[in-house]
Amino acid sequence: MPPIPIDRRTALQLAGAALITAPAAAPLLARDEAPEPPFRRAIPSTGEQLAVIGVGTNRYNPTTDEERASRKAVLAGLTVAGASRCFLATKVTARSGTRAEGEAMLETSRQRLRSDRLDLVQIHNLVGTEVLLPLLREQVAAKRIRYLGITTSRDPQYAEFEQVMATERLDFVQVDYSIANRGAAERLLPLAKDRGMAVLVNMPFGGARDGNLFGKLKDRPLPDFAAEIGAASWAQLLLKYILGHTAVTCVIPGMTRLANLQDNLGGGRGALPDAALRRRMETWWDENIR
Repeated sequence: MPPIPIDRRTALQLAGAALITAPAAAPLLARDEAPEPPFRRAIPSTGEQLAVIGVGTNRYNPTTDEERASRKAVLAGLTVAGASRCFLATKVTARSGTRAEGEAMLETSRQRLRSDRLDLVQIHNLVGTEVLLPLLREQVAAKRIRYLGITTSRDPQYAEFEQVMATERLDFVQVDYSIANRGAAERLLPLAKDRGMAVLVNMPFGGARDGNLFGKLKDRPLPDFAAEIGAASWAQLLLKYILGHTAVTCVIPGMTRLANLQDNLGGGRGALPDAALRRRMETWWDENIR
């Protein structure tokens, strides 16, 4: 059965391992064997199947017993839902521009994760791409890494990001994308599809550019078209909008509460909006929320 993402940093903290500080935070993907699992999409470079909803991280460090208990409940919820096999993704940088920095970060990740083989390593915000891509390719060849990729989370970096996508062989790209932040859909998502790259989506519920989308929605009732795709909550509707783009492989919203996990998993089940409905959703958002 296919992997479904869950946060790496949470797993580390709950297991008592050392924490990994940013930028080495990333999603941990675990196989979903539930009776009604989120649907799946293939990693284009291999055909391996991933569930489309995962748990991402952003300032995800628990500092109190209550926060730790909440994250344990999320993990327990995944277990109940059938999560059994993990697909581990992390990030790496080389701010100094040296290969040695990247090597050290990768080894630290392996030690803290107690795993000699990482499923996916992504160069965070293209920091150190020139020295890290050759390193990651060597480690793929040595079977210490299974997939490699790059990440971005801001529009000003898109031109450089697009250039790397166009000239390098990559398994994954990770981009910021939401109904309120559609810049990645203009060139990056089509290019990923053309180049055969899997796409992870970060900040599906808003970020620095578009703000907290739930704060904008407040207590507003769901629009009528939500019923057309079986969206029972705003979270599910926002996730289904993203997954309606066929270039997207997996969305990785941060989840610190079991109720959020249960709700978000519903975004990966049932119908998705077609192109026409996605345009209606965008028009509704622009006219009513922006």
